[in-house]
Amino acid sequence: MSTINAILEPDADGTLHLPLPPELRHVKIEIIATLRPANGAASSPNELKGFGCLRGRIQMAPDFNEPLEDFKDYME
Repeated sequence: MSTINAILEPDADGTLHLPLPPELRHVKIEIIATLRPANGAASSPNELKGFGCLRGRIQMAPDFNEPLEDFKDYME
């Protein structure tokens, strides 16, 4: 089994060409790929990236600071 790490530029038609080592050129191979931009840019506008990225997505219940019934015995 070989591991190949490569950064490929797509052709005009959107295809990628992966160079193979000589020992894999004449046998069937399985390819498992993870596609992500090589420049570190976000792959989608909804991707989490930094402080404030969840603004407006998290809400606290109105009774968040109210005492819990489970701890009533421990509080005075």
